[in-house]
Amino acid sequence: MVPRELLATADVPGGGDPLRLIRRGAEFSIMLGANELMNSRLSGSEEALATLAHARLADVAKPRVLIGGLGMGFTLRAALAAFGPQAAISVAELVPEIVDWARGPMAHLHQGTLDSAQVQVCVTDVGALIRKGPAQYDAILLDVDNGPDGLSREGNDALYTLAGLAEARAALRPGGVLAVWSSGPDPQFTSRLRKAGFDASEETVRATKSGRGARHTVWIAVRRD
Repeated sequence: MVPRELLATADVPGGGDPLRLIRRGAEFSIMLGANELMNSRLSGSEEALATLAHARLADVAKPRVLIGGLGMGFTLRAALAAFGPQAAISVAELVPEIVDWARGPMAHLHQGTLDSAQVQVCVTDVGALIRKGPAQYDAILLDVDNGPDGLSREGNDALYTLAGLAEARAALRPGGVLAVWSSGPDPQFTSRLRKAGFDASEETVRATKSGRGARHTVWIAVRRD
């Protein structure tokens, strides 16, 4: 059996247990306690977060996109491919070590995306960028924590409250899309999105690109005007 190797740890601002970066052969995972938050073999649902959002915005010529959570870079890679060379993409990552890992031991997973002229990486809470001003973005893609039920940091919960969703709606341009990743369904969150002024649908996606593995949830919420 291939042994697991602990490569690094990182504290989550305002969180409890540290994140652990683990390598097993060619496979990487990011753990929080006993919970695996990310695995380099499982990219399907993170990519779907970008591609499903783009499908609602295919006619936007020069989209501005905000991604909350860098992770292993799967959503960023998919967003660059889907939205095309005219897109401007900002990535908010709260934990600076995750950016360091993306340029270090996991650089091959990111495939140079952090050096793209289209991409700006901000080491900050995505909520701070959402609140920066109205009508900034065509799409906001949130892969923060475990979904609407926060796991790594209680402060993340504010993004998914009615007030937090109202802030996200205000940060979107008319017809803009809020896409939210979650490890599982949450009917109450679907209802909350609709109350916040979105036309929302809950999509079930697979963890792997082959269509196998765990079922995850992506909400596609279009700003209603």
